[in-house]
Amino acid sequence: MSFEAKRCGVQFTPPSIVLIYEHKETKHVRKRIIPVRNFSKYSDYSMAAESLKNHPRHRDYLEGVSQSQLEKLHIILRDHMQGFSLEHSLASFSLDPDEDLNKLDDDELARKKGQMDELFEKNRKRKDDPDFVYDVEMDFTKTAEENCSWDDESDDGF
Repeated sequence: MSFEAKRCGVQFTPPSIVLIYEHKETKHVRKRIIPVRNFSKYSDYSMAAESLKNHPRHRDYLEGVSQSQLEKLHIILRDHMQGFSLEHSLASFSLDPDEDLNKLDDDELARKKGQMDELFEKNRKRKDDPDFVYDVEMDFTKTAEENCSWDDESDDGF
């Protein structure tokens, strides 16, 4: 049997992954609720997502769903179990250029770096791209130099 995943989501009570899929042969669209068992607020989301994707009962249905998407859904479930709101969980997936990455723990830092890698690969220009230009030269005009107060004071004695 072949299935095509259309949408994924989470259900908080009971903790479940909700999958909307289409049966390719009959063209029927159906909803499958996959319970997430033995998952707590201290669980590793990547291992839980991997075990769910490789589970023999759900493997055929989750074939079209990426590992990173399942990890994101598990992170949302874990955050909900820890008492965070859905908005907080979704905001953690966005990249903020002003965010200080030195203050993040190792898991969140790895997640942010993974998001940056995905964004880089998405925006990357390859040689076979139609709008690829080799050896681009750009002229950056200098803006007026700003004077700093500490710079003026140091010149007084010299």
